Amino acid sequence: MGLADKLKRKLRTFMERPGATVSLAPFEALLPKIDALEEELRALTDDEFTERANALRERLSADAPEEPAEQRAYVDAHSRVKPAPIDDDDLVEICALGREAGRRALDERAFDTQLLGAMAMLAGTVAEMATGEGKTLAAAIAAYGYVARGSRVQVMTVNDYLAGRDAAWMRRVYELLGVSVGAIEEASTHDERAEAYAKDVTYVSVSEAGFDFLRDQLVLDPAEQVMPRLSTLIVDEVDFVVIDEARVPMVLAGSVDDTVSPAAAAAAVVAQMTPGRHYRVIEDGRNVQLTEAGAQLAEREMDVDDLYSKDHLEHLTAVNLALHARALLRQDVDYIVRAGQVQLVDGFRGRVAQRRRWPDGLQAAVEAKEGLHVTAEGEILATVTVQGFIGLYPTLCGMTGTAVIVGDELREFYKLEVTVIPPNTPSIRIDEPDRVYATAEEKEEAIIAEVAEAHEQGRPVLIGTLDVAESERLAEALRGREIECVVLNAKNDAEEAKIIAEAGALGRVTVSTQMAGRGTDIRLGGKDEKDRDQVVEQGGLYVIGAGRHDSRRVDDQLRGRAGRQGDPGGSVFFVSPEDTLIVRNSEPFDGPTAADGRMSGPAVDYAVSHAQKVAEGVAFEIHRNTWKYGILVERQRQLLAVRRRELLHTDLAAQWIREANKEDWDEVVEAVGEEQAERTARQLALAVLDRGWADHLAMLSDVREGVHLRALGRQDPLDEYHRLAIPAFKELLDGIEGKTVDLFEESEVTDPEWTTADSGLPRPTSTWTYMVHDNPFGSEIERFITAAARALLGK
Repeated sequence: MGLADKLKRKLRTFMERPGATVSLAPFEALLPKIDALEEELRALTDDEFTERANALRERLSADAPEEPAEQRAYVDAHSRVKPAPIDDDDLVEICALGREAGRRALDERAFDTQLLGAMAMLAGTVAEMATGEGKTLAAAIAAYGYVARGSRVQVMTVNDYLAGRDAAWMRRVYELLGVSVGAIEEASTHDERAEAYAKDVTYVSVSEAGFDFLRDQLVLDPAEQVMPRLSTLIVDEVDFVVIDEARVPMVLAGSVDDTVSPAAAAAAVVAQMTPGRHYRVIEDGRNVQLTEAGAQLAEREMDVDDLYSKDHLEHLTAVNLALHARALLRQDVDYIVRAGQVQLVDGFRGRVAQRRRWPDGLQAAVEAKEGLHVTAEGEILATVTVQGFIGLYPTLCGMTGTAVIVGDELREFYKLEVTVIPPNTPSIRIDEPDRVYATAEEKEEAIIAEVAEAHEQGRPVLIGTLDVAESERLAEALRGREIECVVLNAKNDAEEAKIIAEAGALGRVTVSTQMAGRGTDIRLGGKDEKDRDQVVEQGGLYVIGAGRHDSRRVDDQLRGRAGRQGDPGGSVFFVSPEDTLIVRNSEPFDGPTAADGRMSGPAVDYAVSHAQKVAEGVAFEIHRNTWKYGILVERQRQLLAVRRRELLHTDLAAQWIREANKEDWDEVVEAVGEEQAERTARQLALAVLDRGWADHLAMLSDVREGVHLRALGRQDPLDEYHRLAIPAFKELLDGIEGKTVDLFEESEVTDPEWTTADSGLPRPTSTWTYMVHDNPFGSEIERFITAAARALLGK
């Protein structure tokens, strides 16, 4: 079977997949037993209650299995094991204690559905719970259950705000259960991080946890490490973190010798170019090519004779990056400029993607385009993808409002099943069919008219847009109709909680970029619900989508903002064939069109749903393909981590040197003492290892960029990647001992001022962390897969 046939089969399987879920029956059977304990637990004083929670923990933790000697990676989903099942009686008591702690601390008695969610997570599955169903308390009860069984727990959130908020919100619940809790944010110091990780439960964003992990991989003294052995992970918005963010590399970079970036000069050249004459945009706006006239202009301005010669590769690369930045990346869509910095916008959540950079010089090109200071990219010292990092936790579970749609991906990549938790009160929200308009202009006119009608009745309206520019354009149009509105987008996301909390107020119109991961409930009548009855009478919150997202999950999360906890509400999406989703993923379509531009008919409805499925299928295949390459890197990183821990915690490096040259070793010991000699040997070996890994990562990056060309010669790119990567890593691992011994013999290690830099292995003078944002145009291999997938699926 050829590559095209395999890809076609996989994509069709994805698009026709069932959303298999775990049965709730075993959990529901325990609810009467949990209720039966309620009166008994209510009769206890707070001290007696905590004593009982501690007694359960002491008994369960005594039976917990011992942790393995080495932290292993579960990069292969099939190597992950489910948590050992909890005895029904113990599960009943965990949930009963959790419910009572919530009642005492929050004055909220957990619904049966929240207990079902907690039990689903304690079973090692993903709990799908709708917006407003109380996932935060359900996660706290599950966390207590894992702690009671002897596990340290991290609750991973999508950002620092939610980590701090949820830890503070649930703190009293945990205290009543005898559990300590901490939280980490970007500003946390080394000591604060170590203290927070030492708690029973730690709330932390995925980026902060990943960066702490990377920093721990490069320490020269065990006392500098902050993270404990990874054990149990509960992920909030699990589909976003482990699916949408899965391919994102988290990077620890270090300073390198100062070099002059060519980005500013290239940006000045490209600013003189005009589309059509000097360059052409191709591939649905995902690529751009210089014309002969453009190349000649660049050669003249940069004073080079042949832009395409190998001697001027740096100039050609800089011009191409500057061209991509100018012609394809749009301010207020792909990024914003704030406080003198280019800040990337997360397309899934509509907010600034904190500490993100585009790779391979593209970030510098955009900075130069905007006339800003060009920041150094530095040298990558260590990196791990979000998926690879998540794979280090032996026990994994989570919660989200939209899991079934990605059930196959959760199963394939993480061996996670989905448990669907029904709402506590059935939803009465009215979801209308999409309204499709022939042009984007007619679509926006229809949106304004629909908002005006609802606003006149006093009904609160939430408009979900696809990017910052669209949110501001719609807001301006509404104000032009004398409709006051509040805008929430990447430019003012610091006001997020306040804006969302009031989005259900009488007559309020809120224009927001995507609502996924916003983490705040919308209450009818406003935060204090003072006008609730009037809003209910008008039909509740009205959600209007200004376009379909590439992922149905993001659309579902927007819909889910209305109809919370059985409230009335409604939703509708407005779509146009000119929307980016349709242009890129569907053939042109037509149907009966009314005077206002509204289209109808089966072909219209099919085209919209088909385009979204194609986009999801392409994303799935890119994820799968990327992870095939990532598995090898993660396994190599894990093997290297084992060797590094051995060097860090033992005298292995000293043994190497003693065995190779005892005479030199004895001289050094006599000069500086045994302890200092061992410390020197350890630092030298670690520096050799770290330098070798940084060079290996750079080599793999270069190989990955060009290996897709093997497919054109009917060779498997993955096989070729493995053929080059495996022996290179073996050479790295085997060479650490010899290089350490050689450098020790060549260095003046008896000098009190000696550092690894004196042996040609300088440590970076500064380090920083960032997450690599997806290249908006895709890598070469991703563009190859995308083009093939769309061709096979009718685009």
